[in-house]
Amino acid sequence: MLTSKVKPDQMGSYKSDDVIFLLRDIGQYVMEKNTEEREGLIQTGTHYSEMLPVEYQPTQDYIALFHSTLDMYANRIGIAVGVVAEQIRERNGLDQLVIVSLARAGTPIGVLIKRYLQFKYGISIPHYSISIIRGRGIDEVAIQYIFEQHPGAKIQFVDGWTGKGAITSELEQSCLRYNATYTDKIDGSLAVLADPGHCVSIYGTRDDFLIPSACLNSTVSGLVSRTVLNYNFMEKGDFHGAKYYKELAAVDVSNLYVDVIEQTFADVQQDVEKALASVSQKDSKPSWIGIQSVERIQEKFEIDNQHFIKPGIGETTRVLLRRVPWKILINPNFSSDLTHILLLAKERNVPVEEFTEMSYSCCGIIKEL
Repeated sequence: MLTSKVKPDQMGSYKSDDVIFLLRDIGQYVMEKNTEEREGLIQTGTHYSEMLPVEYQPTQDYIALFHSTLDMYANRIGIAVGVVAEQIRERNGLDQLVIVSLARAGTPIGVLIKRYLQFKYGISIPHYSISIIRGRGIDEVAIQYIFEQHPGAKIQFVDGWTGKGAITSELEQSCLRYNATYTDKIDGSLAVLADPGHCVSIYGTRDDFLIPSACLNSTVSGLVSRTVLNYNFMEKGDFHGAKYYKELAAVDVSNLYVDVIEQTFADVQQDVEKALASVSQKDSKPSWIGIQSVERIQEKFEIDNQHFIKPGIGETTRVLLRRVPWKILINPNFSSDLTHILLLAKERNVPVEEFTEMSYSCCGIIKEL
């Protein structure tokens, strides 16, 4: 059993100025399961958060692709970071703002938003990364810890991108439960870099384009695993857990990634202003248009369980890296953004099919075992 502590474990390869992970290091208690074994357990009722997948170790070709896409998209990401950061500032002010990213895809985006606000306004906003788990909710211990450190905090939740919007809905429900239980109140609004599912109202872009941090796992997210909640070796009333992959330090690109994008901030200021003006003229209310695409895919391919459909570049990448894919659907209108998807599909012998009847650039479909 873990010994419950009031403080989180020191985790991650980011500078402590960039982010504090509110997590318990459960590396010594949890064994990674290979993709097929884990998929079988998930499909027979084990919750995905109770175990970890084996971390994908990318080939040299794939690493080269990460670096080339980072060079190619750095400005585009810098603009999207500026757009979402400015909306967060406008909405919350800066005095009591605390950025809370959802581990782990949200963590590099939270770091970038924090660095953008420091660059533009000369103010260091606190940034924490916490766990949220579909079907289990947000880590309430972590939220209480933040309020202890920052009484009266205005918490802004941050994630990398939206797919179907499952985490958006999970966050809203979690915040309603939290607010009904505790005195301190939290706003369940989620800010994301990319919102191809049209699930949130605070976003940097709604384009479904490749965010290079979606390409890799822990090595672009501070060497931290996805989060775990398993009471066989964890205690209730403690932080959710994760594994810190110190042994992957030699191939870690977490700091390189945020450093490269931070260097674009000065150059993209006019583009940020232009994009903000464009966003302000649009109705930013979520239309959930992505779900209509998912329903079309479900009907056409006769898929019983909607959980097997993972739309958007970020989610398709995850399917290829840590699930057992049945096939990948690609929208040829967005082929320039799909190089890494095609490379991963080829590596894993996953069939690729063209499908234009979706608002996303691609979609991963999990194999029913």
